Amino acid sequence: MALPIETFFLSANHQGTLQSQVQQMIAHGILSGRFGCGEKLPSTRKLATHLGISRITVTLAYTELVASDYLTARGRSGYYVSDNAPVPPVYQPQPQGSESVDWGRAIGQRFSGGQTLSKPKNWAQFRYPFIYGQTDPQLFDHANWRQCALQALGQRDFSALTEDYFDRDDPQLIEFIQRNSLPRRGIAANANQILITMGAQNALWLTAQVLLTQRRTAAFEDPCYPALREILTQSRCHMAPVRVDHKGLPPDAIPPQTDAIFTTPSHQCPTTTTMPMQRRQALLDRARDLDALIIEDDYEFEMSFLAPPSPALKSMDADGRVIYVGSFSKSLFPGLRLGFLVGSEPFIREARALRASVLRHPPGHIQRTAAYFLSMGHYDAQIRRMGAALHARRLAMQAAIDAHGLEVAGVGGFGGSSFWMRAPVHTDTRQLATRLQEDSVLIEPGHAFFSGADTPRNFYRLGYSSIPPARITEGIARIANVVAA
Repeated sequence: MALPIETFFLSANHQGTLQSQVQQMIAHGILSGRFGCGEKLPSTRKLATHLGISRITVTLAYTELVASDYLTARGRSGYYVSDNAPVPPVYQPQPQGSESVDWGRAIGQRFSGGQTLSKPKNWAQFRYPFIYGQTDPQLFDHANWRQCALQALGQRDFSALTEDYFDRDDPQLIEFIQRNSLPRRGIAANANQILITMGAQNALWLTAQVLLTQRRTAAFEDPCYPALREILTQSRCHMAPVRVDHKGLPPDAIPPQTDAIFTTPSHQCPTTTTMPMQRRQALLDRARDLDALIIEDDYEFEMSFLAPPSPALKSMDADGRVIYVGSFSKSLFPGLRLGFLVGSEPFIREARALRASVLRHPPGHIQRTAAYFLSMGHYDAQIRRMGAALHARRLAMQAAIDAHGLEVAGVGGFGGSSFWMRAPVHTDTRQLATRLQEDSVLIEPGHAFFSGADTPRNFYRLGYSSIPPARITEGIARIANVVAA
C-alpha cells in the first residue's frame, strides 16, 4: 500500500523549480523519519494529479532521488524508499537546566549594542520602500548570472570550485580587477597588491585590524557609515570623528597624531557629497604631513549617471599611503558579499594572512562565477541598465521632493542611489519613520550615522534603488504629509 497521497503538498513560498520542490519534499519526509525504508510512494500519475503538475516533473524528481539512493525502482511495481536511504538520527535532547555561567563576566569583549542600521525583514512588502542598498530584482541579469554559475560548476573549473586556495584568490577574478576595474579608476596594481574580501565591510575590518592598535588614532567622517564606526570601536583605537561639510572631509580638521584616515570621497556616506579634486589633493598633502594612511572606500562610483566620476584618490597617490576598498555587492546584489582591497604589498601581505586565519578565502565558486560575469561583459551591461533606471528614478524623486517642499541636505553631483534629507529641527526622524510605516512607507532615520551623544535627530535618508518608479510620487507625498503634521 502506497503512502497516503495527502502527505504530499507544495509550498507557495518555495523558490526553486517544481521538480526540486518534489525532490525536497520526499527527501525531507525520509530524513525526518515520516517515510520508512521499503514504503511505497504514490505513482507518478497519482502524485502529479494530486499536486496539479505535469507527470514528467514527478518522474524526473523520482529519477533524481533514485540516483541519489533515496528511492529504488522495482520493475513495474513502482517506487519505494530505498533500504540504503539516509537514516534519521536518533536524538534525545537533554533537559534544560538553569545556566550557572555569569555571562556578564565571561564575555571579554562586546560587539552588540552599537548604532547599526536595521530595516524590517519584510521590507519588500511595504508599498513605498525608500531604503538604501537593496536591489530591484527586475534590474538584475538573473539569466546570465545563472549561466555563469553553471559554467563555474563545470568540469573545467572543478579545481576553482573545490580547491582550498588557503590565502590565494581566483586568478581570473584578480586579473579582471587588475586589467579592467582598477584602470577605470586610474589605478595600476599588480596581483600581489590585490586581495578579495567578503564585501567592503570585511575589507574595512581587515584594514582596521592590521593598521590600528590601542595607541593609534583613526580619523573618520561624521556622519559616516555606522558599521565603520563599530569596526573602529572594536579595534580599541583612539577615535577622532571629523564633521564633513558640503565638500566632504575637511583636511585641516584632521587632528595631529592621526595614523589612519577613513574617507568616502566619491560619494560621501551618507550625505552623497563628492569631494572636489582640489580637496582630494589637500587631503593627500595633509596625510603626508601627518605620515598617516588613507583608507578610501570608493563605493557607488559605478552609479555616476549624471556626470563622469572623478578619478579615485588612490590614482593620485604617489607615496603608496592610500588603501583602496572596492565592492561588487552594491553594483550587482547585496547578498553577493564580494569586494577587494588594493594597497602596497607589505599591507596586503598582512591582510592576506589575517584573512587566512579567519575565513581562509571567499568561496571559490562565487569568485569564479563573478569572474565569468565580469569578463563576459554582463557586468558592464548591468551597470548601464542600472544607471539608466536609477537616473529616471532620481528625476522622479527630485520632482516629487520639489513639489512637496521637502528639504534635501546633500546631493551627489554624479549620481548614486539616495538623497540625504533634512526634516524640520524639532523632528525626530526615528518617530517619523515609525509613523510612516503605518502608511506602508519606509525611510532610514539619520541618527545612526552620527557620532557622539548629542547628535542631530532630524536627518534621514531616502533610497530609490528598490522602489518602483510609479510609486515614488505618492510615497514622497505621504512623507511630506506626515512631516507637515
